[in-house]
Amino acid sequence: MRFEILDLGLIEYKQAWKLQDQYATEIAEGKRQPTLLLLEHPHVYTFGRRGRQENLLWGESQLKEKGIAIHWVDRGGDVTYHGPGQLVGYPLFPLTLPSPSGRGAGGEGEAHIPQADYVGYVRKLEQTIITALARLGLVAGQRSGLTGVWVQADVHSRCPRCKPEDRKKPAKIAAIGVKVDAHGVSRHGFALNVNPDMAFWDGIIACGLQDEPIASLADLFPEPPSMERVKQEVIRALDQVFGR
Repeated sequence: MRFEILDLGLIEYKQAWKLQDQYATEIAEGKRQPTLLLLEHPHVYTFGRRGRQENLLWGESQLKEKGIAIHWVDRGGDVTYHGPGQLVGYPLFPLTLPSPSGRGAGGEGEAHIPQADYVGYVRKLEQTIITALARLGLVAGQRSGLTGVWVQADVHSRCPRCKPEDRKKPAKIAAIGVKVDAHGVSRHGFALNVNPDMAFWDGIIACGLQDEPIASLADLFPEPPSMERVKQEVIRALDQVFGR
C-alpha cells in the first residue's frame, strides 16, 4: 500500500481531528491516497469510547493551571495523554475488503470489515512501533490481553525517574487507540513517548489501567534519539509492516 506522509508539527487536537475527518472522506471517495499524519499535540487528555470520568484525577483548577484541554472522542480505549515530546501518528488507511461473493451486507458491491481485520490492524500498528524501537536500540513487545507497546521490567529498571517499585514492572511506552469508519478508513492511531513531560500522566489513570507504569525513550536512554530520528524509523517500519 502506498501512502502519503504529512508532518504537521505541533497542532491543536481539534484541528487534527477535523483534518482526519476531511482526509478520510477524501480517501473513501478516491480523491486522496492513504495518508499518515505525524504530529505533536499541546497538552490534552482524550477519552475514548470506553472512557470513564473517574479516571481523570485532577480537578478543574489543576487542569486550568497546567493548560490541559479535554476531549471525548470516537476512538477505542479509555483516557490517554498527548503533549509535546510525544510522537503521535494517525494512519488514515482504507481497510475494507470485498466479501467473497462481491456483495456486502447492504447490497451489491458493498464492502464489509471483518472483526479480524480490525484486530489485525491494531496488531500491525503495535508491530510497527516494536520494529521502529528495535532499530533505535530498544527491545519492546506486546502484552497478552492489552493494547499498546511495552518494555519489560529488566529494560524499565534503567529508568532513573521511576519509583523503585515501578521499575520491577513492564512499562507502557506507546498507546494505541483507533476507529474504523463506515467506509472502512482508519482514524486515530498511536502515541509514542519520546521525551514528553511525564508528570502529566499523574493526572489520569492512563487507559484505565491502575498501577501500570508509563515510560518514555528519554527514561531509557542516556541520550534519547531526536524526534526526527524517531519519525524516520517509524516511517521505515510502517513501510515494512504495511508493505508500502
